[in-house]
Amino acid sequence: MQFSRSHLAIALGSSGLLVLVFLGYLYWLSSQGPVLARSNERDTLTQMPVSITMNPFRDRTIERTANSFIAAMRDGNCRQLLAVWEKDYRRKRADFLCNSEAQHPLISWNLVDWEDAPPLVILHYKGQRYSTPSQDATYKDLFSITEEKKDSGWTVTKYDAFY
Repeated sequence: MQFSRSHLAIALGSSGLLVLVFLGYLYWLSSQGPVLARSNERDTLTQMPVSITMNPFRDRTIERTANSFIAAMRDGNCRQLLAVWEKDYRRKRADFLCNSEAQHPLISWNLVDWEDAPPLVILHYKGQRYSTPSQDATYKDLFSITEEKKDSGWTVTKYDAFY
């Protein structure tokens, strides 16, 4: 089967247009926020969206900071992490969190919502915890981490959990 010049021009023009549309979509995606879409359906108890679609080109520095904080809490380093909190009004809160984390350690966690409140970012997680110190049963709950942008980077300023 013979191809004429017009067939070749149509094929090249179509593929060029397809590449141009794809590059335009990538450009548009890179200028969007970290959350592209939230489902309209909400969990009846927590009012969190059932699902969210995250931007694959988002800056993950905030999530890395939160994940390292959560992992350190899980690994039993709560007192070291919250030592700076014990110097102000959050002393009792820090003691409560460390005692509760020791009794109900996290097993796993997933990001379920991202809330921008400049200069703060609030990350909401759904975590699975041991319900007893003997670690024979588990339960799922919500917790959140608030981060603030400082000169040194993102810093965890608040940790909220229900035990």
